[in-house]
Amino acid sequence: MGNRFKIAELIRKGKLSIGDGYRAKNSELSPTGLPFVRAGNLNNGFYFEDADCFPIEDLAKVGEKISRPGDVVFTSKGTVGRFAYVNDETPRFVYSPQLCYWRSLDWNFIVPRYLYYWINSQEFWVQAASVKGQTDMADYVSLTDQRRMTITLHPIKEQHAIADTLGALDDKIELNRQMNRTLEQMAQALFKSWFVDFDPVVARAAGKKPHDMSDEIAALFPNKFVDSELGPIPEGWKVVSVQDLARYVNGKNFTKNSTGTGSLVIRIAELNSGPSPSTKYNNVEAGLDNIAKPGDLLFSWSGSLNVYRWYLEEALINQHIFKVIPNGFPQWFVHLALIDSMPFFQSIAANKATTMGHVKREHLSQWKIAVPDHRILDAADNLLSDQYYLSLLNERESLSLAELRDTLLPKLLSGQIRIKRAEKLVSEVP
Repeated sequence: MGNRFKIAELIRKGKLSIGDGYRAKNSELSPTGLPFVRAGNLNNGFYFEDADCFPIEDLAKVGEKISRPGDVVFTSKGTVGRFAYVNDETPRFVYSPQLCYWRSLDWNFIVPRYLYYWINSQEFWVQAASVKGQTDMADYVSLTDQRRMTITLHPIKEQHAIADTLGALDDKIELNRQMNRTLEQMAQALFKSWFVDFDPVVARAAGKKPHDMSDEIAALFPNKFVDSELGPIPEGWKVVSVQDLARYVNGKNFTKNSTGTGSLVIRIAELNSGPSPSTKYNNVEAGLDNIAKPGDLLFSWSGSLNVYRWYLEEALINQHIFKVIPNGFPQWFVHLALIDSMPFFQSIAANKATTMGHVKREHLSQWKIAVPDHRILDAADNLLSDQYYLSLLNERESLSLAELRDTLLPKLLSGQIRIKRAEKLVSEVP
């Protein structure tokens, strides 16, 4: 077992630092520089793709509010309780005011990754939950409240052992995440090349061999374009709408009169961030079309417009989400076509007078794409279907790894399970 310490005492002795982010004006941000990370860029890891940037030449304004390897980060305002750990590979970034960082200043006293797991523990959350709803505004855990907390620290060797054991699971989860990101980028690149830019047809029309393509597959593509309502498209291809690619089944209001037990109800929040304490559950028996199973394609048509592949257990779909059932097309093709169409739908939603923008079913027929005959789709399916399925398996595996981690965490911190037993359980993971 460990010893309890007051956070304020550890700060005073120079063992620990706690801070929040820099209050940047919009005029201070730019397209280049270090990512300026907000709550939306953090959820069990960092997502920098849509982050604003803070100019490198102005970093003197920021002071200590720049990430360092070993920082433990959590959202302290609004959506309280998203976590991430800054490792050696994480690009440097600037903290926004929505975030707080806990920084070990003496790694021989507080192991940073142990600190990360402690801040995910019940001991931290009991203290955070007691203060986060003190005002009538959004949940908030202030720096003052954090500095009043206490922490249990195990001996340094045990800290390392706990961090290494749980970290092995998180490292595998992160590896799966990186692999899936690579698979997604490869699939989107092929889709854009073949079905948006028509690169193989452009090459053949110029009398050239399509790049990185076998002669057998290249021969499937025509060598000329014809006019269409989309402009020039490959000869023999046809124009269809995303409405034609699939059946779009709307969910139901399963949050109304929810029972608190039974199946999880998928709202937009669950699509974006997964289950949370505010997630609803219901025992309502729905028709098959209103249930999402692992691997099903979902399209949130209201608020945060996006397309997702559901990977959690069977769940109920609420009324702001379509279940997308492909109509004779590979699911990956429908998925990527919807991703390609999303800027169009988002522009429609942005013009809505209501606070929550949305698209209507009729808008699905307004975005058109060109589709080839089945031979080209079959050739692409041979290249992408296994990768598409692998990404689902990776998500499912990461779910199991996270469940094991969350089971071991409280038992290791409390001493209920010994390190060697936990290490054995982790080593048995395939």
